[in-house]
Amino acid sequence: MSGNPKIHFIPAVPKREKRVAIYARVSTNDAEQLKSLAVQVSAFTRLVASTPQWLLVDVYMDTASGKAGTARKEFARMLEDCKAHKIEIILTKNISRFGRDTVEILEALNHLKVLGVRVIFEQEDLDTANTDSDLMISIIEAIAQSENESRSENIKWGIKQRVANGSSKLYDRKCYGYKHDHDGSLIIDDAEAKNVQMIYNLYLQGKSVLGILKELEQRGIKSPTRKDKWCKRTIDVMLSNEKYTGTVRLLDSDKHEVQYMSENNNPSIISKEIFQAVQIEKAHRSNVTQIENGNQRKNKKYSSKK
Repeated sequence: MSGNPKIHFIPAVPKREKRVAIYARVSTNDAEQLKSLAVQVSAFTRLVASTPQWLLVDVYMDTASGKAGTARKEFARMLEDCKAHKIEIILTKNISRFGRDTVEILEALNHLKVLGVRVIFEQEDLDTANTDSDLMISIIEAIAQSENESRSENIKWGIKQRVANGSSKLYDRKCYGYKHDHDGSLIIDDAEAKNVQMIYNLYLQGKSVLGILKELEQRGIKSPTRKDKWCKRTIDVMLSNEKYTGTVRLLDSDKHEVQYMSENNNPSIISKEIFQAVQIEKAHRSNVTQIENGNQRKNKKYSSKK
């Protein structure tokens, strides 16, 4: 006690501890994902323990995908605890853990802001207590776009890998003339296969695509979509479909630098010789049409000058 009556000792007022919660989520419950979940929680637990005036009150863990309709029970429980003012700070790994899309994330953050709850995102090094709302929106939208692009690239990569190792279901995609057996493999549909063979033969006999189309309709043969009328495009595609020879090519459009070919992929309906003869005939007719069209344009131009 001081000997001077004018001086009074005022003890330090201890700072009240901030109630901290950890939220962690993984999309599946496989071993690797569960290991990731444990690592997230362990790292945040150490962070809370090493930060003065932080008190860990609860840990919320979801093993749910980001798909719409998937229940996130722990996330919902955490929000309820925030409403009850049991939590002041939430620690989580990254923004994507907080919602399935930009709208859901923003709704959750706005709700927590009204409740006075601060959210810290480790990966983005973001703290909602120090981040302007407009900036937060911009950051979330940028991250969402980046993740969508990354997800799209991963999907494309997965498709290419399955095509490369032969496990892609695209090899056994059904077309007119085939059906699937109980294992999902292609087998010949006898009735349709006869029509495919007839279409190829009629074309090699000199009939045009429109002529073939009329022939099919006169015979009462239904189109692949079970309609009375056939589409010209359908006949064109059938006359170019290498699958009828038992060979399937994937990733062979102009957008891809490489392609994958599976020979003897399925039973053949058309021989390779007949298929090749049709491709030669198609190219020949296309050249003739181009020459005729060119001559017509010249004649029209000459007539207009006269």
